[in-house]
Amino acid sequence: MSDLRIVDIRATTVTVPLEAPLRHSNGAHWGRFVRTIVEIEASNGLIGLGEMGGGGQSSEAAIAALKPYLVGHDPANVEALRFMIANPTASLYNNRTQLLAAVEFACLDLLGQHVGLPVHDLLGGKVRDEVEFASYLFYRYPGRDGSGEVRTIDQLVDEAKALKAKHGFRVHKLKAGVFDTDFELAGYRALAEALPADRFRYDPNGALSVEESIRFAKAIEDLPNDYLEDPVYSLTGMRRVRENTHVPLATNTVVVNFEQLAANILNPAVDVILLDTTFWGGIRPCIRAAGICEAFSLGVAVHSSGELGIQLATMLHLGAVVPNLVFAADAHYHHLTDDIVTGGLRPYVDGKMAVPTAPGLGVTLDRDKVAEYAELYRELGGYPYDRDPGRPDWYPLLPNTSFADHTIEGIPDALAAEYARWPS
Repeated sequence: MSDLRIVDIRATTVTVPLEAPLRHSNGAHWGRFVRTIVEIEASNGLIGLGEMGGGGQSSEAAIAALKPYLVGHDPANVEALRFMIANPTASLYNNRTQLLAAVEFACLDLLGQHVGLPVHDLLGGKVRDEVEFASYLFYRYPGRDGSGEVRTIDQLVDEAKALKAKHGFRVHKLKAGVFDTDFELAGYRALAEALPADRFRYDPNGALSVEESIRFAKAIEDLPNDYLEDPVYSLTGMRRVRENTHVPLATNTVVVNFEQLAANILNPAVDVILLDTTFWGGIRPCIRAAGICEAFSLGVAVHSSGELGIQLATMLHLGAVVPNLVFAADAHYHHLTDDIVTGGLRPYVDGKMAVPTAPGLGVTLDRDKVAEYAELYRELGGYPYDRDPGRPDWYPLLPNTSFADHTIEGIPDALAAEYARWPS
């Protein structure tokens, strides 16, 4: 145990602009991310940082509601938080897993600062100094200035080439399930043809039927695939696809806790488990899951859920300590125009990022940026992540049979109205 005690916890919701709106099978990120920054203050004055997706008054209120649990607690006693905050049965009612993750990040950050060690040393020590990342390719609506659209196959290929030239990516992941499957198949194959030395991943977020998934898998079996990610939404559906292709299957949706991981081991449906430091409830659960995957020879990768610099740091520390990480990590990060941590956007070098070496998570808040993007959030509020601004009357089904029209260009009216609300 340590001599530290938690004395306060604060939450600030920010919205940080993207280069352009990111389209996905369930809707879109409307030109920005909304994230909630969590600060935990200790009795010695140190402040630990956490981060969680979404935000606004609901997230800030949820963080504030944790005060009775946390004030007076020893931040070194992290394991107890799992049951204090996210008891498996109680959490069926309060869905606190992402709250737990943000608190765990901040506690580990506090401890690292307190003892003068980076988080990866608290977690067993790093086995690599840098983590490789895949490009994260999205179909995109035009940005506020009309640039940044990715809609056609040529635009998709040009975007992949530009990201490779700028950041050095050697692995490319296409977020899909937006347009007709045959159109996306042609785009995926065009990527492989244009970048013959690289590797590829396709992720339609479970939007396809089992039969369409099998058809797609067979149509890409000749390509240098890392894996086919969540083509269908269900373990049983993934199992049927897996039985009909030699392309490995990956998931971040149907194996996101230990019960599901056990079920997948007993009756295999997925080959690669995508570990998300928020979805699994923290860095430490991800390391435990990676150890189980190592024992059963399952692949692991680091998943991205739309991070700013704090969560990115958790992904880097996770990637540093997991010995069986053989796949490049995912990151939305390169779509951002700015960050809320000191120094701004963290650079890629040859498609990789250096693991932080400073005590704790190795990041500090740029208070001016936090204030700027908190004010922007107060002006704009949230956005409907699960709605498509180009199809206001549409909502997704699983499996989906109603896809967007790839011939329609330009900024949709709903998105133009959103842009008009932004300060000049």
